[in-house]
Amino acid sequence: MRALTLWRAVGAMATPFLWLMLRRRVRRGKECADRLPERRGIDKAPRPAGRLIWLHAASVGETMSALPVIARLQAEPGVTVLVTTGTVTSAQLMAQRCPEVLHRFVPLDVPRWVERFLDHWRPDAAAFLESELWPTILAACQARGVRMLLLNARMSARSQAGWARAPGFARTLLGAFEAVWAQSAADAARLRALGAHDVSAPGNLKFAAPDLPVDGAELARLMAVLGDRPRWLAASTHEGEEMIAAAVHARLAPAHPGLVTIIAPRHPERGTALAATLGARRRSAGEDPPPGGVWLADTLDELGLLYRLAPIVFVGKSLVSGGGQNPLEPARLGCAVAAGPLMENHAEAVAALAAARALARPQDEAGLAAWVDAMLRDKAARQLMGQAAQAVSRADADLPARAATLLLSMAGA
Repeated sequence: MRALTLWRAVGAMATPFLWLMLRRRVRRGKECADRLPERRGIDKAPRPAGRLIWLHAASVGETMSALPVIARLQAEPGVTVLVTTGTVTSAQLMAQRCPEVLHRFVPLDVPRWVERFLDHWRPDAAAFLESELWPTILAACQARGVRMLLLNARMSARSQAGWARAPGFARTLLGAFEAVWAQSAADAARLRALGAHDVSAPGNLKFAAPDLPVDGAELARLMAVLGDRPRWLAASTHEGEEMIAAAVHARLAPAHPGLVTIIAPRHPERGTALAATLGARRRSAGEDPPPGGVWLADTLDELGLLYRLAPIVFVGKSLVSGGGQNPLEPARLGCAVAAGPLMENHAEAVAALAAARALARPQDEAGLAAWVDAMLRDKAARQLMGQAAQAVSRADADLPARAATLLLSMAGA
């Protein structure tokens, strides 16, 4: 409790500095200038009448996992769903995928800002995705009697060790949740050890997500443009991985005439600089794939299109920077999938796919080149790998409905 009191005191004193930080983030494109008041809990829109269920997801990955739950809740008469996130890209995703759902940027964890947010929205129940443990928000919700679920909870061994240094603080935070649904038995055990109660591991929402959407007409057009050219995709890449993908292309192009390497950077705003470095055509500039070479797909929310265009996929943030992106999204669409060694944020998905021989794990540029080369040469092996990946990724299909039912019950709806 003393740790929580100290946290709130520090947050209150840091308010001017946090406001300055937000303004600086605007200049870097990390915040929306016209929506900065939301970060302070300020909102001029009226709260809808009736029950309101609040879901909070940190960024794009967590938001994607929540989409099926949001859809189930939206179908319930008399219930409003409020979704908060913390990044510009996740806000754009919500605008594209769920324009009818209330979206706000989450207030920073400052007592006055949090109280203002809760005074306005008055949620009847709340779900926090994965590892979003903001002390002031959780304490304020608990004080108001808001019933809370920690959904698709994730707790790595490293994070557990960090929280264990402040056991009372961890126990207080996790004790605010009425129930905790962990992604795996290992996550559940770590959360219990830190003091969470009513912990279960009913499945992983990432195994229950729908197929990524696609514009069918644009898919047909680009399939015609590409024809029978060999191609592969480096998806959701982070800095350094684009150069690796380009080097793989240079290695393989002589043996695979007309090879098209598609690179989709995780942060599309890097597209201009990357195109200049790689000498690549850019989708955001209206340029189609080349007859052979690198095509930069620097657009947002088009992975559903790209995974259908390219049957061979490398998942980024796994060779250079750590954590990994979600390998289940391409797996769900029957792609042959590879990811580097740094996939700790998706350990359960990686284990399930690897057990089914549905995921390759190249360790470096040479390993990635060898795998892509093998997949380009052997269509049958590529198809078998894709079919196995698709089977694994269809698990836990009923989980969103079960989560929605629990939240509706918690909200008294």
